[in-house]
Amino acid sequence: MGGYLPGTERERRDMLAALGLSSADELFAALPEGVRLKGLSLPEGLSQQGVERRVRALAAENTVYPTILRGAGAERHFIPAIVNEVASREVFVTAYTPYQPEISQGVLQSIFEYQSMVCDLYDMDVANASVYDGASAAAEAASMCRERARVRVLASGAMNPRYAGTVRTYAAGRPVDEIPLADGRTDARALKNMLGADAACVLIQQPNYFGLIEDLSELTEIAHAAGAKLAVVYHPLAAALYRTPGECGCDIAVGEGQPLGLPLGFGGPYLGMMTAKKAMMRRLPGRIVGETVDAQGKRAFVLTMQAREQHIRREKASSNVCSNEALCALTASIYLSLLGPEGLRQVGEQSCAKAHYLAGALCALPGVSLRFPGPFFHEFVTELPRAPQVLAALEAKGILGGLPVEGGLLWCVTEKCSRSELDEAVAIVKEVLG
Repeated sequence: MGGYLPGTERERRDMLAALGLSSADELFAALPEGVRLKGLSLPEGLSQQGVERRVRALAAENTVYPTILRGAGAERHFIPAIVNEVASREVFVTAYTPYQPEISQGVLQSIFEYQSMVCDLYDMDVANASVYDGASAAAEAASMCRERARVRVLASGAMNPRYAGTVRTYAAGRPVDEIPLADGRTDARALKNMLGADAACVLIQQPNYFGLIEDLSELTEIAHAAGAKLAVVYHPLAAALYRTPGECGCDIAVGEGQPLGLPLGFGGPYLGMMTAKKAMMRRLPGRIVGETVDAQGKRAFVLTMQAREQHIRREKASSNVCSNEALCALTASIYLSLLGPEGLRQVGEQSCAKAHYLAGALCALPGVSLRFPGPFFHEFVTELPRAPQVLAALEAKGILGGLPVEGGLLWCVTEKCSRSELDEAVAIVKEVLG
């Protein structure tokens, strides 16, 4: 390989001569005129200092909020310094997808440890090496459940709308029906009436998009009674506090791994966690790493399954997964191993407690109330007057307030928020509301 430098003029001439051509235009003559590149309008090159000034000027255009009270799929959590210190080591950052897996024992072990932790977290039997993000994991979960006679997916109306959109995109025209809501949660009675012999799976989010805790056990029983699978998009921190997907009898449990040591990063790359019961193992996309022993009886790792388009017939393959997802999975592994079960529980408890503190303080103001009844984890929706003015006032003080949703503002509180930050936000809302 000639490195990253472009070919020299002599190399170009030699190439054209070997092809029996006289010019590059002749080489690309088969391409329509309208799609050919006519040249690039690029500015003159800059020195290193000039590039640095330019980049810093662009970065200064970003709005940085010291306090963030918004989630809806991407959350600000505390990330211990050691997480990035370990994950950014060259041996991890430069590691590529193991196409010759058995000689990449370090990569395989890191994936195996990740799979083991995620299975423990969700109380499920098997996990893959991750996919792109929580939305694609939800879509892959729905695809796993489809069979010849069962193709219809029933997705809760309380799912993250971006997740629901991704599920419909992956479905490629196959039916995806929305389950109505009752007081912000999935309507169990409506679900019973919607299920039929063509139902492949019921797709639920826990906690749901509005932060409410779903009765996952009841919904699972309803789905199974109709012969359908139950797939849940489960927040990983909630799994440390509430009944796990395994305890609720779910067939598939997926989630967004961003809260597990991954920064917001302008929307990615994130981490799509995927777990399933053993019966669904061969339908998991991507790859699964297993533990074995080598010829000397020493602990070793192998790619037990790799349902990828590079390895088997395309029509039999499941979704691809790339190297950046393995790095994100490694980051989550570092975070989980550092905190352990008790640390993870503390993060969840702090997030939950602080969210309830903010909800109580906001609802003590005139005209402010919770949009939906029932228990919630660390997100909640409030009805309050003059929402645009409230958000503008908060932003002026460096606080990113709740996300506007139908019926109010969706707030998110994590362990990162201090009591003084929450009190300041409440004081600003109080001032706007008079």
